[in-house]
Amino acid sequence: MAVGFVLITTEPGAEVSVREAVSRLSSVSGQWIVFGMHDLFVKVEADDEAELTRCIVKEIRAIDGIAETRTLIGAEI
Repeated sequence: MAVGFVLITTEPGAEVSVREAVSRLSSVSGQWIVFGMHDLFVKVEADDEAELTRCIVKEIRAIDGIAETRTLIGAEI
């Protein structure tokens, strides 16, 4: 199982619409609106890193209203 966390900065006023769009993605297992440098904190889970990457690049980053993302991918050590 691959796990990633995506910190999303939205366009002003787009926080709720981005959150709603993200909530419809099957790989998203958690999401929280946050305050500070980023607007939304999203947990993504997939079977492997290739699927995780596809979800982040093709699905999350394609959502209207997202200005910037920062992705943290969990690693097993």
